[in-house]
Amino acid sequence: MESDCVTEESTYSFTELPLYNLIGERPPLSSMGDPRFGEGKMEEKRRRKGGIRTMPFIFANEVSEKLAVVGFSANMISYLTQQMHLPLAKAATTLTNFGGTASLTPLLGAFVSDAYLGRFWTITASSIIYQIGMISLTASAVLPHFRPPSCVGNQPCQEASTWQLSVLYASLALTAVGAGGIRPCVVAFGADQFDGSDPKQKTRTWKFFNWYYFCMGVAILVAVTVVVYVQDNVGWGWGLGIPTVAMGVSVVSFVVGYPMYRNLEPVGSPFTRLAQVVVGAVKKRGVGMVGVGELYENDELDEAISLVGKLIHTDQFT
Repeated sequence: MESDCVTEESTYSFTELPLYNLIGERPPLSSMGDPRFGEGKMEEKRRRKGGIRTMPFIFANEVSEKLAVVGFSANMISYLTQQMHLPLAKAATTLTNFGGTASLTPLLGAFVSDAYLGRFWTITASSIIYQIGMISLTASAVLPHFRPPSCVGNQPCQEASTWQLSVLYASLALTAVGAGGIRPCVVAFGADQFDGSDPKQKTRTWKFFNWYYFCMGVAILVAVTVVVYVQDNVGWGWGLGIPTVAMGVSVVSFVVGYPMYRNLEPVGSPFTRLAQVVVGAVKKRGVGMVGVGELYENDELDEAISLVGKLIHTDQFT
């Protein structure tokens, strides 16, 4: 005797329903457009997110970060020698340490993003840390208690005290840590907003990269010209305050755009997947080469690390 299953949209008999729907297993991705599955609606909702409309929020974050870090680092030696009265050798060492730290922290930021937080929350948390560092740095340039007194006549200039340098170094460390979470995630997060399986959005991905590097170049140009000019001719308070305000606005705008973003969930440590590949390759080192059609593919496993739902095979390394 055939029973009927009634849904909101239509009626299906048990004989029409696939076996995995009866026993509670997760349906394959190919059935995600079927109205009998909640995943179909989730997939449709996910496809409505992302796209070009999310780009202003992402670009604002990257432009503000470049304004701040390039605008300060390009003229940092002048600030350390003229405002903090550090010897040239000590100022150069500080600049080198800051640049080296800011170059290493993206490795940590990328790992945290892929393994634990995801790109959106990594960018958000890092931007807030960066903002705190910029506020502290601006305060040290504006408030006289955070820097040594001005030089008087021909008398030797008083070098910044230990606690004044501690505030400076803590501010630089916060900006370096913040930059480490922003730099490796922003461009990848922007690319996540486009569906690679949609031919129209696939072409827009290249437009995104073009506009991304254009905006980054313009931000660097403004930083080394306008921001540096303000620092030298108007004052360090304005020269650091402008990027600080811009960064604050970008953080707010980036978070406001959250409902429109397409987010990939963190899928665990990439080192674990790398180790699995190495172990699998060693175990199967004696297996002969197979054709492309015989390669093992698992849509559900690949979905977490590919918005397209499948990692495309390449003959480049064969």
